[in-house]
Parts: sequence; C-alpha cells; structure tokens
Amino acid sequence: MRLDKFLKVSRLIKRRTVANEACDAGRVMVNGKVAKASVNIKVGDVIEISFGNKNVKVEVLEVQETVKKDAAKDMFKYLP
Repeated sequence: MRLDKFLKVSRLIKRRTVANEACDAGRVMVNGKVAKASVNIKVGDVIEISFGNKNVKVEVLEVQETVKKDAAKDMFKYLP
C-alpha cells in the first residue's frame, strides 16, 4: 500500500492530499529515510512524521485497504 494511503486509512493524517503534501515537504520518514508518497508500506516498517515541533513515530502492525474508524488504531503502535 502507498504511504499516503496508509496515513489516511490509519487516520494518522486525516486527508490523503495533506499526507501527500507532508511527504513532498520531506516531513515523513520510513525506516530512517525521507519518503515519497508512493513508497510501498509493509508490516514492520517504522514511520516518523514531523508535525511542526512534534514528532510521531509508529510501527506498522497491519496493512488493510479499508478499515472502520475504531479499528484504525490497531494498524500501528506508537514508539517512544
């Protein structure tokens, strides 16, 4: 699954266009490398997102095309 779609489906970022813009600006890293929106995400990848002065680091636990809102938080786990 594409990175921008994963960010939207998992609800880490609310809209796919915003996810695309964050990737284009270089604020999203996958496994320690700056990632484009088209990067393929798989289970076990570590995604780091910079929101202004706050950083969010998560590990991908599962990849699904569609998921209900309450099950979206089960797609990833927060890392310290």
